[in-house]
Amino acid sequence: MVVRNPTVSLDVPVGQLRSVGQRYLARLHRLGITTVRRLLWHLPSRYEDFTQTVPLSLLKPRERVNVHGQVVTIANRRIFPRRMTVTTAMVQDSSGSARAVWFNQPYLAESLAPGTMVSLAGVVKLDKRGLYLSSPTYEKIGSGMFGRPAPSLTHTSGLVPIYPETEGISSKYLRFLIKPLLDRVMLHDHLPVAVLRRNNLISLNAAIRRVHYPASLDQVADARERLAFDDLLLLQIRALIQRRRMNQLRSIPIPFDQKLIKGFISSLPFELTKDQKVAAWEILKDIQKPYPMNRPMQGDVGSGKTVVAVIAALQAAQAGWQTVFLVPTEVLARQHFHTINTLLRSTGLSVGLMTRSMVCLDDRVISKRTLKGQIAKGTVNIVIGTHAVIQKDVAFMRLALVVIDEQHRFGVQQRAALARQKASGSVSVPHLLSMTATPIPRTLALTVFGDLDISLIREKPKNRQAIITKIVSPSARQAAYRFVRERVRQGRQAFVICPRIQSQPVNGAMPPGRRGTMAGLWAEVKAVKEEHEKLAGQIFPDLRVAMLHGQMKAREKERIMQEFRDGRSDILVATSVVEVGVDVPNAALMIIEGADRFGLAQLHQFRGRVGRDAHQSYCLLFSSGDRSANARLRALAECDSGFELAEKDMKLRGPGEFFGVKQSGIPDVTMAALANLDLIKRARAEARLLLREDPGLERYPLMRDELERVQRFSHFE
Repeated sequence: MVVRNPTVSLDVPVGQLRSVGQRYLARLHRLGITTVRRLLWHLPSRYEDFTQTVPLSLLKPRERVNVHGQVVTIANRRIFPRRMTVTTAMVQDSSGSARAVWFNQPYLAESLAPGTMVSLAGVVKLDKRGLYLSSPTYEKIGSGMFGRPAPSLTHTSGLVPIYPETEGISSKYLRFLIKPLLDRVMLHDHLPVAVLRRNNLISLNAAIRRVHYPASLDQVADARERLAFDDLLLLQIRALIQRRRMNQLRSIPIPFDQKLIKGFISSLPFELTKDQKVAAWEILKDIQKPYPMNRPMQGDVGSGKTVVAVIAALQAAQAGWQTVFLVPTEVLARQHFHTINTLLRSTGLSVGLMTRSMVCLDDRVISKRTLKGQIAKGTVNIVIGTHAVIQKDVAFMRLALVVIDEQHRFGVQQRAALARQKASGSVSVPHLLSMTATPIPRTLALTVFGDLDISLIREKPKNRQAIITKIVSPSARQAAYRFVRERVRQGRQAFVICPRIQSQPVNGAMPPGRRGTMAGLWAEVKAVKEEHEKLAGQIFPDLRVAMLHGQMKAREKERIMQEFRDGRSDILVATSVVEVGVDVPNAALMIIEGADRFGLAQLHQFRGRVGRDAHQSYCLLFSSGDRSANARLRALAECDSGFELAEKDMKLRGPGEFFGVKQSGIPDVTMAALANLDLIKRARAEARLLLREDPGLERYPLMRDELERVQRFSHFE
């Protein structure tokens, strides 16, 4: 009687597998592996090519090879000063013999006793005794397989998968878990046969087996395309369904008042660019509709997104409705409050500010309780605030428009809290405008935003000059300091940004009991203090050097920023707290210490803090000389457009690191596919076709289940 291994469901917790104990369970969880599905979708990052078995007589130094042979001798030797055991085996095949050497694995002397037939895979090295295999992976093979391909081997033959690892979880252990499951797991293909045929895709069963144990790299490509198409299709279906649902919700139609808007635009002290006018018109058309707008607006740093949002808020206010601007930091909230108050001063509208440490209404500082009361009565037209405005006790009487600045810094639930506000006594969904100064590559935008219309502001205001960006090597640092002093004496101001430091203990800088993330914060603060002391005391003792970092209290940060805006300090040494939104028109110099440590998008954000007036501005990238960062820094020096840089950034780092989507819960194979415009377009076309034929996916229950899974684990929004 033949006893077959029982099948295994994808939903089985990984801890129930026979080879996973408590010690390994926590480590697997660190890799995000919680179920059999997560284990099988933990895909190889690369493959070791052991498809050819090399005769022992043809070994060459530094090659990675697979050999088959018979153990002739094996022995352990102790090296006492280093407390190390060295196991040396002599392995022989029909062409010759060679040594295999392992360290601190004395049990191999019994496991691989003389006469054992083995398959070995590893690196060939050379010492004074000749060539040898250094710590090779080994598997026992039957005598009948000797000298022939060994398809049943897991670790040493064929294309051997190498997985993303963590401490205590090796690729060998993952292969040990995954390979037996491939013949036991229940895989039900959720893609209709017609979709597979139209797109020339392999089945899910074939994809999972081939991606882990392929016969060729072509099989790997086919498998990864199928798996990526799955998630891209489901993301597109979700985007289409969400848009359909939004169109079915009630919102407040805000009529367009042409005379009002034309009059406001003509009163501005500057001329709007063509892109600003187009974006404003798109938004004003959207908010006239009886269902909620959900429009992203991308604009390069300094392109003037805020004034476009103000135009929409003005239209809403004149129609009797309220607007809230949600921003990620207190510094940015106060700046928006100042800007919007100035722009709308002649209109007579009421503008409020609510942060954790400051509450204002128009030009008056008031209590938080008073402002909440005025908001609830509907007498405050526009509210600018941080997370403080999402509290349960903040209720809007007539909220019609929500503007979110740097929307990826707010969670889905936080944004949904504002969307559930009541307006005019009945549940109504406000219009949503989400702004970002981080341009998104086209392929990523197609996936993240699906069918949503996106407003793009590419033009800079007419009086802005391109920022001159230079990479400064260690040997050119003193010349750069002389250049900074010369520009400051001409009346300009400078930012100096210190690099973000990885979490690590800092001697003498961190209070007892602080570890992990706090260690990194204290290290960053220490770096800023040291840089401030160096610049103020040694480099620029004749200039006024101020300091700003994230551990300061909000009022102190605002005081320092206001003094810098007012020209009472020449140089501001800061952490990445100035990355988003800080506007100091007279600042014409951006010096970035340790520029190698920052990502390209963040460097561009820093650079955008200068060049906000007619003065020629400069960005100096102080480099440590790290060659791996050269391509990134050169890209910044050669390119002024954030949209072009976004495309280069995705090519340099990969889509998984771009825009923070690495932690989205989407598999890495799908992340890699975000650079494949053709695959995304095909997925979009199939999504539209499927929903047109079957809007509720009633005929495709397996696909409905997969869609629910994607909605649980992905959070791009």
